[in-house]
This record gives sequence, structure tokens and C-alpha cells, in this order.
Amino acid sequence: MAKKAHVSAYVVASLACSTVLNLFFIVNLYVGGDWKLSWSKKAAAEAEAVAAISCSGHGRAYLDGMVVNGKPICDCNSCYGGPDCSVFLPACAVNVDGGDPYFLEPFWMQHATSSALVVAGWHRMGYSYAHSDQWSMSGELERHIRSLHSVVGNAVTAGRYIVFGAGSTQLLNAAVNALSSDNSSTPARVVALSPYYPVYKSQTDLFQSTNYKFEGDASLWENSTDNGTMNFIEFVTSPNNPDGQLREAVLQGPNAKAIHDLAYYWPHFSPIPAPADEDIMLFTISKLTGHAGARFGWAIIKDEAVYQRMTTYLMSNTFGVSRDSQLRALKLLKVVLQGRGREIFEFGYESMRDRWENLINTLLSSKRFSLQKLAPQFCSFFQKVRAPSPAYAWVKCEREEDRDCYSVLEAGSITGREGGLFGAEDRYVRLSLIRSQDDFDLMLHRLSKISGEEEAKPL
Repeated sequence: MAKKAHVSAYVVASLACSTVLNLFFIVNLYVGGDWKLSWSKKAAAEAEAVAAISCSGHGRAYLDGMVVNGKPICDCNSCYGGPDCSVFLPACAVNVDGGDPYFLEPFWMQHATSSALVVAGWHRMGYSYAHSDQWSMSGELERHIRSLHSVVGNAVTAGRYIVFGAGSTQLLNAAVNALSSDNSSTPARVVALSPYYPVYKSQTDLFQSTNYKFEGDASLWENSTDNGTMNFIEFVTSPNNPDGQLREAVLQGPNAKAIHDLAYYWPHFSPIPAPADEDIMLFTISKLTGHAGARFGWAIIKDEAVYQRMTTYLMSNTFGVSRDSQLRALKLLKVVLQGRGREIFEFGYESMRDRWENLINTLLSSKRFSLQKLAPQFCSFFQKVRAPSPAYAWVKCEREEDRDCYSVLEAGSITGREGGLFGAEDRYVRLSLIRSQDDFDLMLHRLSKISGEEEAKPL
């Protein structure tokens, strides 16, 4: 009995000491109505010091960048060099090939406080989220994703399943795998209407599965879906990459299934006529917020069996998305949802609209190049009729002799992406309009020069 009393007294004393110690830390951390920073101060100071490096306005310094003599050095934009990116390199080719969405960088610089993130060294060291229905996914992030689609009005999420992927790229093959039949004597034919995003072909070919095979342009198979002997999986990209067209599935019938890639179905790139309500819909944060390097995407799925197959694929492939990526995505979506998304989408749309107007004016009198034609539509988000402002210009070389448009632009020091990669003619080239302002301005200058040289030739 005395021993029990002694143990009880020890427990009470320990709890009392613990309580006093916690109060001591709380009092020391919370002073004058503000939290007093402790372990995060050095990390914050380091981040701000690197962010303050100007790089002459033609690049950025990063915490994980190269360090020389103890100082971070700048990553320079295309055609700029030197330790501080102040040296213009006139002989270099401007890069408008890739889809890095640096056009949104100024927005995030304006929201440095609300979008900054300091992560403790012990953040999410385990595999699972203890209080989430899906142990590999943040329930709070899923809730914000559903809220975002409700605010924007670009996708139905009620009664749907959601899975996360390492960007939408990982989700592409997860969806193909989920829709194909195991051990089928005839592999499913994976198709997409030309011009199509090249990764559909390259990724499908890479995995060399016996269950599916890439078979090119969907329009070539329109009359083959009713004979019951072939199964089709069609990628439907809307707005389309590269030409920005809003699309629907080409193939219909019981043997045709579709994966809707809606990476660009956001108000800064396209009018939103109505919420998409498809069986499988893929989205990515890279084209929503511009954070392509975060590698975070999600799929919205109607059918539970497809959802389960995709989840199994993703667990076997990577054991879920990085917990750090999920935390950053959550932080960014909280900023996006402030003011119900108006600020980021107005900023993004105005930026893209201005770039399109400048590009159209540059090529207005050119007989050598033409651009895709896109009709204005009513946008339910902005509540007005507005013109599309897609991420890419789908440029066509109009002269008969300019069959290789990529080479024509390359000779003018512009690096785009060949039309042949998209299953189209090589007289087409995709030019990215979402890269840095430096890249865009230099591209315009060189396009104007190429057009001017053509006009200056004698008849």
C-alpha cells in the first residue's frame, strides 16, 4: 500500500513538473501577444537572405542552388549569364520549348508572406497520416482540393474518389493501367487525337506492357469501336496541349474508355463553360499555381474499382506522394482560395492575355507564320465572355518550302518543339508562352526579326 502511494505521489509530481515546464516554454514563446520564434529563426533568415539576391532581375538564387565561396550563385534565365545574370548572351537561342510556368512567379513574390513555408526537421518522418482515411494522403489537402474545384467550377467532385500522384505524369500511366485488362490476349489500344501531348506515346511505349499499346491518332480508329474485338483507351486533353482547343472524346461505344487530362482547365488559360464531369479527370498543381517542381497532381475518379486499381498502382510505384510535396501544395492552395481564387486567376489571365495580344500583334502582318484560331466563350468563373489564353502558341510555317518549321525558327535562334512530336506535320511548332518574361520578350523580338527579314526580300 505504501509502495502504491509512493508511485502515485511520483506520478503526480512528474505531471506537475511537466505542466510547469510546458507553461515555461509557452510563456517564453508567446510574449506580448506574438509568438517568439526559436528554432525556425535561422531557417527563415537563411531563406530570406537567398531570396533577397536580385540576380539583376534575370534569374533567381535558390536555397538548394550551387554555392561558391560560401555564397549561393544565380540560376540565370535563357540568354543571360555571369555571376549575377547581368550579361546578355546575344548569340544564344531563346528557350520556348519547355512548359516551366515562370509567368506566375511575380504573383508568388507578391505573396511571399502567405506562401512561405518552414518545415521542421521531424515533419512527417513516417509513411502514414494517422488521422486520414487514406493513410498516404493528407485529408486536409483533399478537402482543399474539393473546395477549390467547387469555387472555380471546373470539375465535379461530389461522390467522387480522389488520388494523388507525383504530378499528373505519374497519374497518366496509373489510369491506363487501371483501364486495361490483365492478361488480355489483345492489348488495349491507347490513342489520342492529333496533335497530342507527346508523353502519352513516350510513356506508354516506355512501360512496354502486354496489356496496352500506343496506337496513335484516335481519329484513325473511329470506325473500329463497334466490332467488339478491340478495346480503346483515349487520352482527351482539354484545353489541348499544344493548340489550346477544348475537346471531347472522339471514340464512343462500350469498348472505348477515356482519360480526361484537364491540366490546363483553369481560368487563366481557358474559359470555364461548365464543370467537367468525366469518369477520370487529371489535374496538376504545376499549371494551377506554377509550381511544376513540386511534382504534385491528382485524379478525380467516378468508379470505385478504377480508383482501387489506380491506388494499388501508385502504392506499388512510389508508396504515395512525398509528404513534403503535399504540405507545400496545401500551403499554396490556401493562398489560392483566399478571396475565392479571384486574385491568382485574374493575375494569371491578365498576364496570359497580354502575352497573346503582343504575340498576335507581332505576327499580324506576317505571311510566313500563322497561329491557331480560338473562339471566345462564356466563362462561368469570371461571369463574362472571354477569349482563350492558352499556354502555348501552335505556330504554322505557311510558305511551301518551310516544311520543317522547327529548323526555320532554330535558324532565327528560337528553340520550340517540333510538330512531329505531337503527331502533326513538321510545318507546325509549339512555342511556350508561360516561361519567364525574358524568354517571352526575346522570343517576340526574334519572331519580329524573322518576319521582317521575309518582308524585306525583293519580289
